[in-house]
Amino acid sequence: MDINSIMSSQLRSLQSTVQMSVMTKALSMETSAVAEMLNNLDSQPVAPHPHKGASVDIKA
Repeated sequence: MDINSIMSSQLRSLQSTVQMSVMTKALSMETSAVAEMLNNLDSQPVAPHPHKGASVDIKA
């Protein structure tokens, strides 16, 4: 094997490793952002339903 093919192979391997690392970090950030958003939803007051539980007069 000549030096160019060895270096080319190592470069492809390095690019793949870096790409996987970047994708893993992005996925981790998205996961933590979603978890934080869900936690914030629990702490916010829930608006009452517009008609659920309201009394309704029904005359036959």
